[in-house]
Amino acid sequence: MSGPKHLLTAFVRRHFVAGLVVAAAALVDAAAAAPPDTLLSAVDRQDIARIETYFNAIETMRSRFLQVTSTGAYSEGTFSLWRPGRMRIEYDPPVPILIVATGRSLVYHDKKLMQVSYLGIDSSPAGLLLAERVSLSDTVTVTRFERAAQTLRVTVVKKGDPGEGSLTLIFGDRPLTFKKWVIADAQGVETTVSLLGPRFGAPLDPELFRFVDPTQFKTDD
Repeated sequence: MSGPKHLLTAFVRRHFVAGLVVAAAALVDAAAAAPPDTLLSAVDRQDIARIETYFNAIETMRSRFLQVTSTGAYSEGTFSLWRPGRMRIEYDPPVPILIVATGRSLVYHDKKLMQVSYLGIDSSPAGLLLAERVSLSDTVTVTRFERAAQTLRVTVVKKGDPGEGSLTLIFGDRPLTFKKWVIADAQGVETTVSLLGPRFGAPLDPELFRFVDPTQFKTDD
């Protein structure tokens, strides 16, 4: 359960997927030491613009995923995205967690405990990718941009509150392809979510992004 709850914290409770990289003070120090977006090179800015254009061209995506945390938790599942505003993260059994962005709210459902939580989409890191227009400068600050062989890594923190954590997006390059993300929270936990065989542009069933709250139909004995 610790793995899914880490993802929930990062996507749902404003700590970037309670454990999805370092303590809060260390995160603030790292954000202060990292190069702010004002120090990015012209080539960096060109690549960041390519990433924004790439995300804004995505309408749908569906992929298996592998989630691994620095605490040793491991889980798999299916990730579905229909931009703007809709997302579904469903874990394989025995993990009972379902996360759905319906276009209006972000829903966390623990099917075993029959617990449902609702948050605003914009209150979570998921809002960055679910926005109608993806921007890596409006609500976040780029603190690091890295290049390696056919790989780009861009790390962002939320403007005004870098101590919440960081989100690193990782891409294959030429062609540009979204591969994985790494979320570091203020609890000292780092979570890596890798996409396995993502399919872009495929039709998705709108029912995937509809959530019927089962707790509304519970009756007292």
